[in-house]
Order: sequence, then structure tokens, then C-alpha cells
Amino acid sequence: MSRRVVVALGGNAILQPGQKGSANEQMENVNATAAQIVEMIRSGYEVLVSHGNGPQVGAILIQNELGSSQVPAMPMDICGAESQGLIGYMLCQALENELVQESVEGRRPVCVVTRVQVDECDSAFVNPAKPVGPFYTEEIAARRMAENNETWISDAGRGWRRVVPSPDPRAIVERDAIRDLMEKGYTVIASGGGGIPVVRNTDGSCHGVEAVIDKDLASERLAADAGADILMILTDVSGVALRYGKPDEETISTVKLDVMREYQKEGHFRAGSMGPKVEAALRFVENGGSRAVIAGLSEAVKALEGNAGTQIVK
Repeated sequence: MSRRVVVALGGNAILQPGQKGSANEQMENVNATAAQIVEMIRSGYEVLVSHGNGPQVGAILIQNELGSSQVPAMPMDICGAESQGLIGYMLCQALENELVQESVEGRRPVCVVTRVQVDECDSAFVNPAKPVGPFYTEEIAARRMAENNETWISDAGRGWRRVVPSPDPRAIVERDAIRDLMEKGYTVIASGGGGIPVVRNTDGSCHGVEAVIDKDLASERLAADAGADILMILTDVSGVALRYGKPDEETISTVKLDVMREYQKEGHFRAGSMGPKVEAALRFVENGGSRAVIAGLSEAVKALEGNAGTQIVK
């Protein structure tokens, strides 16, 4: 039976809509998520956890802006590392406590601050399109573009927002360490927020870049590099739907890989929402994974057993 699974947590696992994002709020959400992950561990699965970080990085960028007159603002790659640390701490704390409470032996959690290699020739660097951070006035956006050579866009009348490249993930730099930790019996938290994007230089060294990697595509790369059997992407809906939002909307249960590719080509999955999740799931199965699952957070355990969500198979 397939037993190594990457669980890619959506934003609702850490911060619910309408919440302010206090430490207590986020910790309560993470505690509820940890209970489901520990249930998977109790069932005999080796779990590797990845997660989003959008609201947390947004908060860090606001702190950067407000504190820039007192301390130097940090670039995007370092902000991503900061968010991996704070969310990784919360997940480790919650998982450790839940494992102790449920008397589950082994599989203690550990967080790996993860770099993800990207190609410096990726077309995303020519056409930045991923919005990051809060909304600002046109005056502030113009100043930032002039002073820092940044790219900003007007977003649907809500204000101006910075956009950065979103390159395709090529490899998990800490792959071997993650695999070793899993072989030694740890529950690993890695590739948070899509990972820290780095480019490898001709001499073999790396440097960070101002970019944001899609977290679901990075989770697929993590799953492939870690030798996972199952990729499970958890979100705020019960599964993938055809004709989403229309009167004849239809939720997909179990679907073959080639059929799902056809649905994708027909344009059923929007780029800003379900699109990357479907693409990540398809890549995983195409690259040798046994099964990919897209499901609601509240049905995670049922979905892992094949009884909920959208199951994509060969």
C-alpha cells in the first residue's frame, strides 16, 4: 500500500477568512490541522507537510514598510524564509503536542527551511505577474518603481500592488536532507510558501531572487524529489468542479489522468484558483506518482483513504 504522502496545506489551514491573523488565531487553526495530520500518522502514513504563506509574507512586507526608517527592509527571499520559520514553528509545536496527547510513538516533527531552484531564463522574469503585499496609492507605486526598479500594477480599482516573477520550480535544494529525515522517522515540514527561490550560478553556488513560486507546483516538485506515493492538496472546497459556479456545476470524484488533462484544455480550471492545483496534481501522476488528491481540509483523512475529494489516477 502507498504510504508516503505530501500534504499541501492551503491558507485556510493557518488563517481563516475574516480573521486578523493574530498569533493566537493562527495557532488555533494550526492545532485543528495538526489533529488531522496525526490521524494520518496513526494510520501508518509517512507525512511530509508543505504550506502556503501569503498572508504571513504580506504582514512581513507591511512591517518592512512601516519600519524601514528604523531598520533596513529585507528582500523577498529573506521574507519567505522568515515566514517558513514562523509557520514551521507553529506546525512543529502543534504536531508535537498532538502526538504526545494521542500517545503516538515516533514521527516527531521537524521544519526544514527550504530553497527551491528556478531557472534564471524562465520567462516569468521577463513578465512579472504575481501580486504580493498590500495595496498602495498610485503615488507610492510610482515612487517605488522609480527608486527600486520594481513592477507595480493597478488592481481592479482597489489600488496599486507590486508584482514579482513566479518561475517554475525545478528542484528542491534540500531534497537529500528531507529524504534522510523521513527515512529516520521524522514528520518533515518543508517548502513552505513554494520555497525560497534561488538560482544556481555557474560555479555551483546559489543566490536568492525576488520571486514567488506557486506553492502547489512546488509541492509537486517536493513530492517527486522526496519519492512520495501520494500528493494531497488541501483547500477550502470539497474537490475539483467542472463548470464551477454555473447551474450545472459537477464535482469530479475519481478521474483518469488523460481525462483530467482534457478538462484542463477545455478551460475548466482558472489560473488564479484551481488551475495550479490541477496542474500540480497532473504533473505528479504523469511523473510516476500513484495518486493525486484535491480535497477540502475538513475531509483530509477521508480523502487520503480515497473516500472524499477529487482523486486523480493513471
